Amino acid sequence: MRPSLIFPALMALCLSACATAPSAPLPQPEATAQARIVPTWTVDQFQAVLQRTQRLHLAFDPSSLSEGERAAVDELLQAGRRMQRLYIDQLHPQGLAAAAALSQRMDETGAHDLFRMNNGPIATTLDNRREPFMNVAPEAPARNFYPAGATKETLDAYLATHPEQRDALMDDRSVVWAANAENVLRAIAALDAHPALDTLHPGLRARLVASEGGLLAIPYSVAYAEDIFFIHDRLIAAAGHVEASDAAFARFLRLRARDLISDDYEGGDAAWVTGDFTGNLNAEIGAYETYDDSIYGVKASFGFSLLQRDVARSNELRAALRDIQVVENALPYGAHKEVRTNIPVGVYNIIADFGQARGTNTATILPNEAYLTRQYGRTILMRGNILLNPQLFEGNELAFNAAVADAHHGELTPDGMFNRTLWHEIGHYLGVDQTADGRDLDVALQDTADLMEEMKADLVSLTAARILRQRGVFSAERLRGIYASGVRRVLQKNRPRRDPPYGTMQLIQWNWFLDKGVLRFADGRLHINYARYPAAVEGLLREVLAMQRAGDRDAANAIVERWTTWRPDLHEVIAERMRASERTRFALVTYEALGDPAPNNPR
Repeated sequence: MRPSLIFPALMALCLSACATAPSAPLPQPEATAQARIVPTWTVDQFQAVLQRTQRLHLAFDPSSLSEGERAAVDELLQAGRRMQRLYIDQLHPQGLAAAAALSQRMDETGAHDLFRMNNGPIATTLDNRREPFMNVAPEAPARNFYPAGATKETLDAYLATHPEQRDALMDDRSVVWAANAENVLRAIAALDAHPALDTLHPGLRARLVASEGGLLAIPYSVAYAEDIFFIHDRLIAAAGHVEASDAAFARFLRLRARDLISDDYEGGDAAWVTGDFTGNLNAEIGAYETYDDSIYGVKASFGFSLLQRDVARSNELRAALRDIQVVENALPYGAHKEVRTNIPVGVYNIIADFGQARGTNTATILPNEAYLTRQYGRTILMRGNILLNPQLFEGNELAFNAAVADAHHGELTPDGMFNRTLWHEIGHYLGVDQTADGRDLDVALQDTADLMEEMKADLVSLTAARILRQRGVFSAERLRGIYASGVRRVLQKNRPRRDPPYGTMQLIQWNWFLDKGVLRFADGRLHINYARYPAAVEGLLREVLAMQRAGDRDAANAIVERWTTWRPDLHEVIAERMRASERTRFALVTYEALGDPAPNNPR
């Protein structure tokens, strides 16, 4: 299988000069880097993964865009490519060096495709392990968010003796560097090159000069200054192109450009959530999600998603949200809040994704910070050309039918999956958003925060489906499709690792549903008792909301410990059936807007 010809071009763009995190090796001469880092998997190893990879090509139709919007798209795609580079750097200290080496190779091993799928030189194998496919260091908990070799134990010990640094080191948009002379000089050089950083980060220079060993919290805008200012300039240029046709989107772009160099997203998020965008474009821009930080779950990864509005589906969707307060009031906890019924939500087609946003992500709800949510609300972006993609649904249906008894075949529907996903995203907007004593959930729950928040959203979506059925919004058939989607959601093809939040919280639900009789294992398959669904969902949701409200990390870990059993005679049997049914395991997404060739075209 030949590598896509677009990959070397993207890597060349990706590897333009920038200030990288100093935990990465110092730049090497090009020839030395090429000689040092090479693919190490055999052709058979690459093909084992790639033969199970589904290739999705997302079309782009600019015909509905204005001339200004098309010009803005060009600028925003440049910004996205640069943000892709930042994400590669965040995930692995040698990620950019590996990209540089790979960009010089045009062999047919499959390394190019695997690098693109995994945003770096570490791949997920068919048995769910994470392995290097190039001769780089194995994946480590520190990634490139913390100094090389750092672990939770070493960082906890440091924070115990330096509690005054906790808030700075735990800041979600900062990278932790060792406070040595080289790193201090590198950070000061960024301040010297970009005087705006001194203004927007008061006191940082003084702290750098006064540092005497230990650790430093370096804002992303300083650590990655050249890249950030490049993206800043592209956003400003894009805003100019859409000012006349969509002033609200232009204001968002300008504010987000400033946000990126201040590392404070409030201005852009307020404009994003409350702005009345009248054009055809929207975009997720910046560092938001913290899933890649496996030590504390607080460091945000860079992502960029450029979206084109589906006007008809967006209008239909907004009309369905009139019952959102009713759902909030029905949740099993006592601190209900008033929620907006006119939350910004839309269905979009992806033009191109970059960084953490790249892949088959179906929907997004942002921002995540509780204080911003309380002040401005959140925006929901449903990715229509992923959610409604027939290739992706076919894979889900095959897995579902393999796992459940024949009587349940046909119960999983695209409509059920769409509505469950929609109300999952709305579920983030509902329920507990901070502890009873005022702490943000990510601070209180640390590495369990994302896991519990995602599980809460899953359970809220199933609660909402029941309430909307009672109110006549959903038919009995649509409710069953959503419930079937809830079952498909929790079934795993491999025992999940503890670090990704999704697999763990899905296994918890699987075991809970077994315990409460929603699922029954017999004759090698699962039988679904839909009548037991509401009580089971309410019981687990009550536990999750109470734990979040208390900010009890020990209780969260106790839930994980109790409900993540994996039995060879049950879970593994179902997993094996699902694996045997699958035609693909992974997905490689390409984008017409980036010039990527369609999968069946010559490469």
